[in-house]
Amino acid sequence: MTLPAGPSPHFARISGWGSYVPSAVLTNADLERIVDTNDEWIVTRTGIRERRVAAAHETTASMAAVAGARAIAVAGLDPDEIDMILVATLTPDYWMPSTAALVKEAIGNRRAAAMDVAAACSGFVYAYATAHAYVTSGMARHVLVIGAELLTRFLDYTDRSTCILFGDGAGAVVVSASDEPTG
Repeated sequence: MTLPAGPSPHFARISGWGSYVPSAVLTNADLERIVDTNDEWIVTRTGIRERRVAAAHETTASMAAVAGARAIAVAGLDPDEIDMILVATLTPDYWMPSTAALVKEAIGNRRAAAMDVAAACSGFVYAYATAHAYVTSGMARHVLVIGAELLTRFLDYTDRSTCILFGDGAGAVVVSASDEPTG
């Protein structure tokens, strides 16, 4: 196996970041009309005042692709410089192909390994740890890590213990090899 050219694979750093949220907003006042709750109850327990809701044409992959492309741009990379794409989600568009494979195609990457990480709330942390391991071992030079969820399509809006918590959106980072000890 030939290691990617570039900086020493002993260190990893976040070189780019991006996000995407749908334009539609669901406020606590909106939820007051749907379920037995109020703004004070929600804010006191969660700090949440609003959440985003995907439009009918938006998917987990489409939101992830926008966030990922933005992270790649901030990193100053071409999409084909990404060696691996990891998407942490529990709301994939399909079981197969993976959401990461759909993102790979959407951003125009022709060479990266791509896989989903299905670990719910801790998914992004596991995906980041995997990216860090690939970079520091020298198996990858640049890894795109994305957390993306489209939970509003699956929520029970009669259950105030859950429907107040979740929205839709995506966040991404590029984890890159570095010859400097960074965090």
